[in-house]
Amino acid sequence: MKKILYVAMGLLGFATQAQEGQTVIDTTKTEKLDEVLVRSVRVKADSPITHSNLDKEDLEPRNLGQDIATQLNFLPGVVTTSDAGAGIGYTGFRVRGTGNQGINVTINGIPYNDAESLTTFFVNLQDFTSSIESLQLQRGVGSSTNGSGAFGASLNILTDAVSNEAYGEITNSFGSFNTRRATVKFSTGLLNDHLELSGRLSSIKSDGYIDRASSDLKSYFLQAAYKDDNTLVKLINFAGSEVTYQSWFGVDAETVQNDPTFNPAGLYTDDDGRIRFHDNQVDDYKQDHYQLHWNQRYDNNWSSNISLNYTYGRGFFEEYKEDQDFDTYGFTPIALGGETINTTDLIRRRWLDNDFYVANASVHYKDNSLDVISGALYSTYTGDHFGEVIWAQNAGGSQIRDRYYDGDATKNEFSAFAKATWRINATWSVYGDLQGRFIDYTTGGINSDLLNFVIDETYSFFNPKAGITYQPNKTHQFYASYARANREPNRTDFENGDPKPERLNDVELGWRFATPGIALNVNGYYMGYRDQLVLTGAIDDVGAPIRANSGKSFRAGIEIDAAVKITDKLTTQPNIALSTNKNQDFFFQRDGVLVNLGNTNISYSPEVVFGNILEFTAAEGLQLRLLSKYVGEQYMGNIDSEASILDSFFINDFNISYELKDFFIFKSVVINGLVNNIFDKKYVSNGYFFTFDDDFSVPDQVTTVEGAGFYPQAGINFLLGATLKF
Repeated sequence: MKKILYVAMGLLGFATQAQEGQTVIDTTKTEKLDEVLVRSVRVKADSPITHSNLDKEDLEPRNLGQDIATQLNFLPGVVTTSDAGAGIGYTGFRVRGTGNQGINVTINGIPYNDAESLTTFFVNLQDFTSSIESLQLQRGVGSSTNGSGAFGASLNILTDAVSNEAYGEITNSFGSFNTRRATVKFSTGLLNDHLELSGRLSSIKSDGYIDRASSDLKSYFLQAAYKDDNTLVKLINFAGSEVTYQSWFGVDAETVQNDPTFNPAGLYTDDDGRIRFHDNQVDDYKQDHYQLHWNQRYDNNWSSNISLNYTYGRGFFEEYKEDQDFDTYGFTPIALGGETINTTDLIRRRWLDNDFYVANASVHYKDNSLDVISGALYSTYTGDHFGEVIWAQNAGGSQIRDRYYDGDATKNEFSAFAKATWRINATWSVYGDLQGRFIDYTTGGINSDLLNFVIDETYSFFNPKAGITYQPNKTHQFYASYARANREPNRTDFENGDPKPERLNDVELGWRFATPGIALNVNGYYMGYRDQLVLTGAIDDVGAPIRANSGKSFRAGIEIDAAVKITDKLTTQPNIALSTNKNQDFFFQRDGVLVNLGNTNISYSPEVVFGNILEFTAAEGLQLRLLSKYVGEQYMGNIDSEASILDSFFINDFNISYELKDFFIFKSVVINGLVNNIFDKKYVSNGYFFTFDDDFSVPDQVTTVEGAGFYPQAGINFLLGATLKF
């Protein structure tokens, strides 16, 4: 504890000392108080950190019920995935080859990643795009953030700002695969110039492209805010429930060609030998979030933020299992007709029940030459993991709801940071960022594999960052930065081995160019890893990706994105990411012999990712957009096996939005349409790869067998929606 306090005091002291000798200048521009919520985790346009911004106006034209991950698809270096094949339900995204487990996500500065799995489950943020004011995606390590370390990117989300004017909105949309969405939003505006109440209620349902990959999503968002010139207090409650039919098993290559929508989840054979599917093979989960934020501006130089959070998650996934051994579930063998029965078909549920508490605070100082922010966070997570049998064909000596495994986990984290930007003059500025993270993770009891699962790990990480920006004129800006990140293993890593924490050193060099008609960003990077937990390509029995330490590895690349005004009505926003991603001296045991494969490609890391948005303003209020995405060939494993190749794909979407203002009793009516995959391309965006050693087929011989599964995506499909604004 003393070590923690010393580091925290040192970090806060760094910020205080940096302020000494600075002249307080009252002409400094003040920030919007809403933005103070994310000031500690965001960077500004002239920062030496690679980033992209999207605001409400960018998100609204394609906000037709698809998950947040899908909305990010056209940002540089982003690859999105969808288990159900149409962007609703279980979705994810990767940046620079790093998936959900390596991307830090915060909502109003509060960590959103699950504390144990380190993963973000966007299916639990149903229709959340409708409550987003803005978001920032930082690529690479980025600046210090709250929660688990960023190993490929960090995404920070700011929810709806306080509205000065009252409004109401009703949105309905429908589309392919029986997709339906209904949303109601409102705001009272500022009552007595100080108080606002606002909210959203949403329902989304879809059958999914994949067989039975249905989604039934319900959510709400409520906000009460008090505001004056220098104070903003927000009480936010958002929650939702999701019931999604499981579609995380994928299919083999032959099925992709012959029956791409086939879903093996829930398959069983009845007593008459007929193939059937369990009708409730679902994931059923609820998550409630409560946030309290107090933002205070003291003068044009000083401001602070204090935030409290409580998240309550609970739910299960249900499975029909055939021919299960009695011993596994603690059943008593049954004697029947002179025979002993010790296997049975059954339906089981695996439960999660967890609580997550967060308290964080930050202090911000700025004048015309110095911008300093210091902060600290403490979080505690407790989670119960247990399994129940809710039905069994034969089950001696059992009671309904008996738990056949039961375990718990606790994770505590304290972190502190101080970051500063010093504008030396109009041309040069330097950036420094120091962070300490201290983590305790303990587990007990039995896990779902019916093994004793006891972990008692403590981690202490120091993450320094530094950068410099050179701006010779208003048109050109050059920057360079270095950042270190350390990251703890997750629960699944421990269940599959004895993992080490990861370490990353990230170097970024960039050039920004801006004129009234062209904005261009060019960024080069080198990310050197030690003990990177790379995806092996395999998944466990609940679809979670399995990772393993890979020793030394690196990612290097260049990213280019631009916004070009071709004419007054036509603009284009292209981006391209070119990279090489390698494991160094990678060892693999093939046919019983350990071999050094040399440098191999890191899994799920395409060398080319290209995107573009071509937008045409056909008339006042009418925008047409052609959205294009190319993802190059990638390996799903780390041994460069031909069987693990995920083919490249190039898809195009068409988006139309039209706003008709002052229509009858409405302030405006907005019509949005989206046709995905307009050329009806057959493609696969994600999959898995596995190997196992066969030592039974041939005596005294070990043969390594390879296999792969794939997640086919929908062909041409559409979504159409209308919003009535009062």
